[in-house]
This record gives sequence, C-alpha cells and structure tokens, in this order.
Amino acid sequence: MPAATPAVVFVHGIRTSATMWRAQVEHVVARGNPALAVDLPGHGSRMDEPFTLDAAMRTIDDAVRSFSGPVLLVGHSMGGLLSTAYTGEDPAPPVAGFIGASCTALPRGAGLAAYRMLAGALNAMPDNGLWLSRQVLDVTLPAETRGDFGAGGYAMAAQDTALRSLAALDLESAVRRIAVPTWFVNGQFDQLRTHETLYRRLAPQAEFIVVPRTTHLVTAMRPRVFNAVLELALATLETAS
Repeated sequence: MPAATPAVVFVHGIRTSATMWRAQVEHVVARGNPALAVDLPGHGSRMDEPFTLDAAMRTIDDAVRSFSGPVLLVGHSMGGLLSTAYTGEDPAPPVAGFIGASCTALPRGAGLAAYRMLAGALNAMPDNGLWLSRQVLDVTLPAETRGDFGAGGYAMAAQDTALRSLAALDLESAVRRIAVPTWFVNGQFDQLRTHETLYRRLAPQAEFIVVPRTTHLVTAMRPRVFNAVLELALATLETAS
C-alpha cells in the first residue's frame, strides 16, 4: 500500500494568528501535504472569544483529528508550549511528529512575571504598543513574511489571560512522555531558550536545532530555514509510514 501523506497542523504564538504561517502553509501545500493553520481563542478570526486553556487545547485537538492520516503538529512560542503539552498527553493523541519552535521554556516564576509586566506596559500605551511592535517587525522580519505576521490583527486583550493560563501546564511531564519524532527549533538569541538544557535532558530522543543570528521570531525571520526543518520532519514521517 502507498504511504499515507502526512498533514500539518500549525499553531501560532501569543498576540498573532494563523496568518503568521502563510509562508509555511504555502510551502507544505506546494509539496502535496494538506495543511491547516488554526486561530486560538481570543486571536485572529476569534478575537471576540475569551481565551481559556481548555478551549485552546480543544482547538488543537479538533484540528489534529480533522485529518484521518498521520499529522505533524507544529507550534510557535505559546502555540509551541500548548502543542508540547498536547503531544505529551496521556493517553497519547493522534500525532505522528512534532516541531516546537521558540518554546523550550517553563512558563512560571520570575520569567513569566517579567513577560506579563512587559505585556502590561505595552497595553498601557495609547495604541496598545502597536506602533512599537510594527517598528520592531519592520527591522527584524524580511519583506516576504513581514505582512503575514500581523495580518490577522494583534490580540492585545487576550495576552495577560493567556500568559496566566500557561502556568497551569505541566510541561516537564509532557516532554518526558513525548514518544514521536520531535524537533525543537530556537533562534540563537531567543529569550525562550531559558530551559533548553532541561528539555535536552527530558527529551534525549528529540533533535534540537539552533538557528544562528535569529531571535524569538525564527519562523518569520528565517522562513526558508524553517521550511527546511519541515522538509526534514515530513520526510522522516513519510519514510516511517
């Protein structure tokens, strides 16, 4: 029998939306793989919905189960943390492979408090920090992805609730339980590399890829590099099946 074609489910980071994955969705579809980029509650097309951890996890589960064949789950930042927790659930969900981008961190303690303080400072600005955010993106992102990152709007109102919710995730247990091919991808200067060493101990079977001269926005700053990781993961799943 011919091998089943893996589908890819993409989960965005905090404040942004499914549009951040346009370059990756186009690449995956062009190679013949089905792809679905979701909007989490409180983000993108669901901006008017409250963010809850249960609704976010249900969104990921519904997307994964919408495909009958093998699924590669890909998450960035908050989406990576949620997808890590989902992939490491017991019993294991129907995920054949996992890519976690910019998410080798445990959202707790001083680090989470600092992130919430920064988010609060941005929200306190007259425009919720949109002008500053756009200036940073204009400087750091290439033209091919710059427009995609904020095309679905910025979920300023959902930020603090989402950040507080992440503290409930038991990521250490989840990472230990992940039994599918896994790739963790970080930018060299990513602020969420804080627990990368711990993740390497918890998941010795995973591959860790560090992209030089890149920050937290690794998927958008280096879209071709990230697409190469997608190629590696899909080829691995196709060979296994």
